[in-house]
Amino acid sequence: MKPLFIANDPSIFREGSGARTRMRAYAEEFGELHILARASRNCIVTDGPLTLHGVLVPKLFAPLVLGNCARALIRKNGIDIVSAQDPFEHGWAALRATKGTPAALHVQAHTDFLSPWFTDPRGVSSGRMRALNRQRVRIADRVLPHADGIRVVSERIKTSIEERYAGKLKTVPVVIPLTVSSTVPEAVPLPEPRFPFSLVTVSRLEAEKRIDDILTALAQIHLRYPGVGLYIIGDGRERERLTRRVRALGLADAVRFLGDRKDAWGLLRSAHGFIQASAYEGYGRTLLEAALARVPIITTDVGIVGEVFTGFRDVLSIPPRDPNGLAAQIMGLVEDSQTRHGIVIHAELAAKAHLESLPPLAAAVKQDLMDTVARKNLGGSGAVIQGT
Repeated sequence: MKPLFIANDPSIFREGSGARTRMRAYAEEFGELHILARASRNCIVTDGPLTLHGVLVPKLFAPLVLGNCARALIRKNGIDIVSAQDPFEHGWAALRATKGTPAALHVQAHTDFLSPWFTDPRGVSSGRMRALNRQRVRIADRVLPHADGIRVVSERIKTSIEERYAGKLKTVPVVIPLTVSSTVPEAVPLPEPRFPFSLVTVSRLEAEKRIDDILTALAQIHLRYPGVGLYIIGDGRERERLTRRVRALGLADAVRFLGDRKDAWGLLRSAHGFIQASAYEGYGRTLLEAALARVPIITTDVGIVGEVFTGFRDVLSIPPRDPNGLAAQIMGLVEDSQTRHGIVIHAELAAKAHLESLPPLAAAVKQDLMDTVARKNLGGSGAVIQGT
C-alpha cells in the first residue's frame, strides 16, 4: 500500500516538530508514505520512508493546486489511497485528485465541524471566520458522501456525521482517538511572580477557543479572590486583541501570556487548576495531559467530555459561551479542597483507562487505510451505508 496524505499542517517540514515525528512513525509503519502540503517553497524532502512534497501556493488557490499535484503523484508513484487531513479544502483537493483514478479517497475529521458553535456567531467572534466555516461545512457536504473511508477522533464527531449524512455515506466512520504519552514530565515551576492560586490554559489563541470567556470570568471573581491568576500558554491571531482585553478588564497583574512553550505539560503540573472555554473541540488532548498531571479541570462540554470524562465526577464542565458558569466553577475550585482532590483522582483514572484501551496509533491508522483500499478494490465504494 502506498498512501498519500494531503496535509494541513506546514510544521511537518520542520525537523523535530510533533507533526513530523508523528508522520515519520506512520511512514515506518506503512513502509512508504508521501505527504503533500503548502510550504514556504517548492521542495521535496526525504526522511527515510517519508517523502514530503512542498508546494508554494497562495492559500486561496491551494485546493486547486494541491489537487492537481496529488493527481500527478498518484500516477507517478502508484498511490493506492489519498487521505485528506480535513473534509474541507484538503478534502476537496483529495476528491478532485482521486476522481477517475484507482486510488481510494479517505477523509480525516479532527474538528467537530458539525457542532452548532462551528458556524454560530456566539461560538466564533469573527464574521470572516463564521463565513469561512459555513463554506467549509458546504464543502464537507460534497466531499464526505464520496469518501471510501472516514476517520474521526471521537465518538462525538462520528455521531454528528452519521446523523447529518444518514443514507448518504459509503462507509461507517472509524473512530481512532489521538494518543498521549503515559510518561508525565517533571513539574516545571511557573514563572515569577507566581499567583497564590494559579490557573493555566493551553491553547491556540484563536476565536473559537474563547479565551475571552475565561478573562470575563476572572474579572468577575477578582475582587473577591485577588490571588487567582491565569497563565495563558500558546499563541495565535488573537494575542494582541486579548492583551488589550486584559488591560481593559483591569487584569494586567493577574494574567501572564507565556507564548508557545515546549514544556507546557510540565508547567501544568505546577498549576492549581486547568481551564478551557472552547466553543468546540474535536478531541481534547490537553484534557488528558491535565488529568495525567493531576490538575483539577474546568472545561466546556466539548470533545471527549462525556465520552472519556464525566462532568462533575472527573471534570467541572459547563456549556460553551458561559462566563458566569466559568466564574462559578473557579470559585468552587478555590473554596472546596475536597472537590479539587476528588476530581483529580477520578480524572486520572479515566484518562489512564482510556489510553490503555487504545491500540498503537500508527498500526490503527494503517489498518484503517488498508481496509479502505480493500473496500475500494472490492467495489464496496458503490454501496451506501444507511443511517442508524
